[in-house]
Amino acid sequence: MENKYSPKIQNEINQILKNLEIWKNQFSFEISYYFEGWAINLTEKNIYPRLIVIFSPYNKESYSIRSFEIHYDENKKESYKELYINDNLDNIVDLLKEINEIIYGKDLINSISKEYNKIKSR
Repeated sequence: MENKYSPKIQNEINQILKNLEIWKNQFSFEISYYFEGWAINLTEKNIYPRLIVIFSPYNKESYSIRSFEIHYDENKKESYKELYINDNLDNIVDLLKEINEIIYGKDLINSISKEYNKIKSR
């Protein structure tokens, strides 16, 4: 099992960050290390922000992506609405493709479609 200080993990994170660099004006990036794996959080810098979380466990080579819509209440406390999940990404190529699709709105379109289908089925 790799740990957060291993060259392999650091190279993997750096490769992903290098590919995300084109989005540095639209997103802020934060790397977090946990007991079971690492995560890169992309927080959108706009009026209606999203949070995109990339997670990879230390014990296997796979990735998951989750997208959230960030809401603020009158006390400026954050709450999150989950928009999209993909837990079945086996390599960096698939991960980067999925990230681009989410950044361009795949998560928003899927969420709107689900809400529309709920209303339609009433």
